[in-house]
Amino acid sequence: MRQTESPEGKSVRLLRVGEQVRHILSEVLTRGDVHDDVLASHTVSVTEVRMSPDLKHAVVFIKSLLGQDEEAVLKALRTNTAYLQRAVASRVQLKYAAKLKFRADESFDEGGHIDKLLRDPKVAQDLTHNDDDTSVTPGDTLS
Repeated sequence: MRQTESPEGKSVRLLRVGEQVRHILSEVLTRGDVHDDVLASHTVSVTEVRMSPDLKHAVVFIKSLLGQDEEAVLKALRTNTAYLQRAVASRVQLKYAAKLKFRADESFDEGGHIDKLLRDPKVAQDLTHNDDDTSVTPGDTLS
């Protein structure tokens, strides 16, 4: 493993720049700098930004509050991509301005689905065992 890589395999620089872009986009959306009715009426969280290795492209994962009108929010963000790219480019010192692509963050839905599966009585039955009078319940961590 190269010294500039994290244990997950992505370079520290990619992660750092992605986090900077995430903070900038969150700030711009929170302050209401984008003059769009849909974005003004919805609270949008920027959950993650994944940068390409050449830092020219960024995939921005968003989640609207309670998942309401997510498609409308994505459409509004895609409509205002040029403004958001300029806002990011003016605050992040890179050779090229990253092209932003917006996607809905499905990780919360996947996490909820896994939680639902673990709380299913059939699965809970399999998680409970009588080895040394120890039992595992959903939500416990195994050591």
